[in-house]
Amino acid sequence: MAKVKVVTDSTADIPHELVEQLGISVIPLNVHFGDEQFEDGVTLHPNEFYKRLKETDVMPKTSQPSPQQFEDLYRSIATDETTEILSIHLSSKMSGTMQAALIAKDALADELAIHVYDSKRASYAIGIVVVEVARLAAQGADLKTCQARLDQLLNDATVYFMVDTLEFLQKNGRIGKASALLGSLLKMKPILSLNSEGEVYPHEKVRGQKKAVSRLMTLLHDQFGDNLVQVGISHAVNEELAQALAEDIKQEFNVDSVVITEIGAVIGAHVGPGTVSLSMTNVDPN
Repeated sequence: MAKVKVVTDSTADIPHELVEQLGISVIPLNVHFGDEQFEDGVTLHPNEFYKRLKETDVMPKTSQPSPQQFEDLYRSIATDETTEILSIHLSSKMSGTMQAALIAKDALADELAIHVYDSKRASYAIGIVVVEVARLAAQGADLKTCQARLDQLLNDATVYFMVDTLEFLQKNGRIGKASALLGSLLKMKPILSLNSEGEVYPHEKVRGQKKAVSRLMTLLHDQFGDNLVQVGISHAVNEELAQALAEDIKQEFNVDSVVITEIGAVIGAHVGPGTVSLSMTNVDPN
């Protein structure tokens, strides 16, 4: 039977231990501070990135991997010609990573079976999907089973996030429809999300963090109710809020698992320090 291999990129912010445990292949995006270039999660880790961000006035830039890097990775993980590769990536509205993956797929069309997916998500909102699919693949599930669960997750998984400032989203051109919030925040705490096209949009404005968290709980209850859920919380040097959210969620929802992870350098460059993202999806009823 064909072996299914799962590929994602560093913006999925999957904890290293899960990457190793589930055999996920992660291709890094690049972070640029002026003339210096780093590989997200490889030569620049979150703690180093946020320290550098605090100490410099240089606004970091990001760039996608090259098609050649994708080709090299795809070839390296293919045990033989029967290998099926599921490659799941950052929203194409935020990066050219998807395009690079598709170019590599086309170049290898005669050699390998590669299936590229636009997650239309970012950070652990991608990770929560990738981890579940990789778990199935590690258990020996076939391509059809993995793809069916992937489609289910991409339809089901929900993400909300809160930023301390819209400055980073604005300066990096990733603000999407959230531009409607500029100049009107004052003490408001924007609850942001990603729409069906994978663009950032303002879900609503709430006054203060406490009310924002309360509203998040209501929104998620409306969607998931008493269902058994998986939860992912990613944060940019805001572990205190991430841990508090995890405790609230464990008390309010029927939780199967909660993963808390750090927002890496690439996503951090776009959302800025203080950001917390909350992802939730139903556990597979099968």
